[in-house]
Amino acid sequence: MTKQNVVMADSKSGMNMSITVQVTNPYKILTELEINGGSRINAWLDSMRASSPTHAKSTTSSQTNTMNTTNDHEHEQSSLMVRQPSALKMFDQITNASKGKQIVMFLDYDGTLSPIVEDPDRAFMSDEMRRTVRDVARYFPTAIVSGRCRDKVYSFVQLAELYYAGSHGMDIKGPPQSSKKYKKGTNRAVLFQAASEFLPMIDEVYKELVEKTKSTAGAKVENNKFCLSVHFRCVDEKKWSELAQQVRSVLKGYPKLRLTQGRKVLEIRPTIKWDKGKALEFLLESLGFANCTDVFPVYIGDDRTDEDAFKVLRERGQGFGILVSKIPKDTNASYALQEPSEVKDFLNRLVEWKRLSLRRQFKI
Repeated sequence: MTKQNVVMADSKSGMNMSITVQVTNPYKILTELEINGGSRINAWLDSMRASSPTHAKSTTSSQTNTMNTTNDHEHEQSSLMVRQPSALKMFDQITNASKGKQIVMFLDYDGTLSPIVEDPDRAFMSDEMRRTVRDVARYFPTAIVSGRCRDKVYSFVQLAELYYAGSHGMDIKGPPQSSKKYKKGTNRAVLFQAASEFLPMIDEVYKELVEKTKSTAGAKVENNKFCLSVHFRCVDEKKWSELAQQVRSVLKGYPKLRLTQGRKVLEIRPTIKWDKGKALEFLLESLGFANCTDVFPVYIGDDRTDEDAFKVLRERGQGFGILVSKIPKDTNASYALQEPSEVKDFLNRLVEWKRLSLRRQFKI
């Protein structure tokens, strides 16, 4: 067990107060894909394909055949899975379960509030979605939980009244005091950074990965402060093996970093036991809902990393996870939405439902 530094900023005094949080087994290797050993490259490729439901377009017949084979395989896999019921069709069931409880919203960003795009720096959310999220935050405490750098996510969303958990929850900051209407606990704006001691290592690995992968066309390395993302959305599938070898050659020298995968992205993170599920629990505690029975967390996300949060909600027996996916997947989520436009529709319905509920209460 080790201690991680947490900085709490007191909005009244303007002073920073430091406390510690116990993190169990911080250096336990949680590797999902074996980094050492060249024999594991095929396993990497299989996982890269499985986590990437769409593939880069190709003009060659051989690549087209490969894509068709892969897509057929994905179709066979998805046909064996049962799709979660639509959160839109089951909307009344969800709201009925939340009656008498405080809904707390947790939203992934890429693929949830914005479409997945080839250039991650252009994953802009629409003005309509921004208005919807702003309306949601008026009625429910709302957090954006993303693998992106917290500052990058904030630059996309641009809503100061939200909580932001970047780098898969390793970098969390709350809204200014004036924006917080729901907090049951202290009056301190929360700032939590679970892996500050890894920052020099992350920067070092970032530089090495940029240098190592520059020969692979389409590869992009993104520095998300407490983690790194190697995007291969624009990489020819024939080059995936080469890219996997390049990443492995760098990471084998850093046993305190682990590799996980998302949609067309390799994620490199510290081996501390911290993820989006831990971030969800930390935020609920910061809001004063840690041991409450009258809280109803709803987490909406599209990626493998969101499964940690879905699992936490299932184990807590509180609230629901909603998976954003057009195809059935093995998931801990209870419901599904197909794409960001459906996420927007669901959130708008939730806002309208809350407005009507408040009007009825006012009349009574």
